[in-house]
Amino acid sequence: MTTGDHDFDEAVNMTAGELEKWLGSDESRRVGQKSRGGESTGHESGRKIVAILRKRKGELTDDDRAHMRKVTGYVHRHLAQRPEGDVSGTPWRFSLMNWGHDPQK
Repeated sequence: MTTGDHDFDEAVNMTAGELEKWLGSDESRRVGQKSRGGESTGHESGRKIVAILRKRKGELTDDDRAHMRKVTGYVHRHLAQRPEGDVSGTPWRFSLMNWGHDPQK
């Protein structure tokens, strides 16, 4: 396991099943910047994360590892912007969850 794998494993605290279920929710689809296709960057990222989580480490491609680094960076930056108070129903939390991290876990 590389350092990047460890960082990704710490940043992504949702299982593939939890993330896949979350991505099917209305809350998940409502947050984030939308692309031309109408899907947010985070939602698209979440789908990639599910695929990565379902692979064995030896099956990971260079593109997978690049996305893992992107996810780790996003989660760390977003956590540093935590709003005050209860975050349970906030776009901040929902956006993080699209990237595989539930700050309430």
